[in-house]
Amino acid sequence: MTLLFVLGCVFFPLSFTVLCWGLQNHSTLRMQRPEAVLVASKLVSSVQAVMASTAGYIVSTSCKHIIDDQHWLSSAYTQFAVPYFIYDIYAMFLCHWHKHQVKGHGDEAGAKAPGSTWAVARGYLHKEFLMVLHHAVMVLVCFPLSVVWRQGKGDFFLGCLLMAEVSTPFVCLGKILIQVRGYLRLYEPDRDTGRAGTFRTFRDS
Repeated sequence: MTLLFVLGCVFFPLSFTVLCWGLQNHSTLRMQRPEAVLVASKLVSSVQAVMASTAGYIVSTSCKHIIDDQHWLSSAYTQFAVPYFIYDIYAMFLCHWHKHQVKGHGDEAGAKAPGSTWAVARGYLHKEFLMVLHHAVMVLVCFPLSVVWRQGKGDFFLGCLLMAEVSTPFVCLGKILIQVRGYLRLYEPDRDTGRAGTFRTFRDS
């Protein structure tokens, strides 16, 4: 259990960091930090969702008895995936922070002013309260329920719950395409002047 949890703690933040670096240093994209953070966070969410829905399908189709049948992947993936929800709270805050800066709510001096970080954090909690609450419940309630309290019962239902993630990659893909399309338009030359456009790339998600 500890090994899988530690592996998840390393995998999701490391994937996010590598993707951010790649998007900023790719020879074609050369994304700015705010765009790279948003796209990387959606890519990591998509990867987690694909793994979760695949694991859920394997578990649910392997259980003939919906109560008593067990599959090792149900417990193993739960232990691996729970750090994702902790990581994602930080990733969402990072996206919110960059949106706050890009939209001009705070300049470099304002970002360093006392209380500015707390003000951004309060805005983040106000906007994403339900998502943060969902993630907290997944870690503090659903994780103990699925690993300890259910005592190996109901793997079929856990598999069905994991398959609910199947829609997440499509939602994330839509946001990524909007972001990349806006980013590429920034560098499209204006038809009249031949200069690069001034399209704002950081969209609300």
